[in-house]
Amino acid sequence: MPETILIASDHAGFELKEKLEAELRSLGYRVQDLGPASDASVDYADFAHPLAERISHGDAARGVLLCGTGLGMSYAANRHAHVRAAVAWTPEIAALSREHNDSNVLVLPARFVGDDEGRAILKAWLDTPFAGGRHERRVEKIEIADPS
Repeated sequence: MPETILIASDHAGFELKEKLEAELRSLGYRVQDLGPASDASVDYADFAHPLAERISHGDAARGVLLCGTGLGMSYAANRHAHVRAAVAWTPEIAALSREHNDSNVLVLPARFVGDDEGRAILKAWLDTPFAGGRHERRVEKIEIADPS
């Protein structure tokens, strides 16, 4: 069974989200689009939190978020346990986020990357495995104990 990738955006990322969703499908992934359904103005957190919650609970292993800068989506997504949302603006950054940090959510700054660049970033992220080793110890230190 093909891997399921969750995807969501805000209004600024909507157009690129639609293109990357088609790219994911063409690469053989199952895609669950968590919205929005148009480029009408919305709040990024309303889409980042549901995606991150599903990653946190293991409903899917990986997801993609898009907004204007990538920052708002990453702030919201990284509030969830076991989510490592990485803003990537080049294929190299995307690959390193997987290789060294085991990122499980790719966040794209849609106002700063074109369609072809967005596809290249996505492919680099999808194709790069986590290196483990010394990086595993570091990634384990990201999670903090539940203060409650």
